[in-house]
Amino acid sequence: MVDIKEIQSIIPHRYPFLMIDKVVDLKEGISAVGIKNVSINEPFFHGHFPDNPIMPGVLIIEGMAQTAGVLAFKSGAEGKAVYFMSIEKVKFRKPVIPGDQLRLFVKALHKRNNVWKMAGTAYVDDKVVAEAEFTAMVSDKEI
Repeated sequence: MVDIKEIQSIIPHRYPFLMIDKVVDLKEGISAVGIKNVSINEPFFHGHFPDNPIMPGVLIIEGMAQTAGVLAFKSGAEGKAVYFMSIEKVKFRKPVIPGDQLRLFVKALHKRNNVWKMAGTAYVDDKVVAEAEFTAMVSDKEI
């Protein structure tokens, strides 16, 4: 398991943009499972939408990307940064609301040099709430 302190030592994101609380399963170079506990205290719920709070889909995708960043780091990218290059095949299936726990499954589809192609699926309980494929580049922290 990768706890929040270790996540913060790996990726640069901080509140309110840190979208994972822990990584509960990690197979180096293959896959990872991140957890995000969704609380009514999240700042985005004040405007999206106050009378019917729904987690913005782009933040669910960001949680997948942060989980993928931890996977890349733990798979040999120590000391590097992971940057989005593209997002494809995005589908949102069900709203995520306060009280939900997101399970963010990411798997490496392929890796060529410093570019990773990943697939991500977000679940609440056993229901798929979002899915996407994305490409990321591992690079020095200063670009």
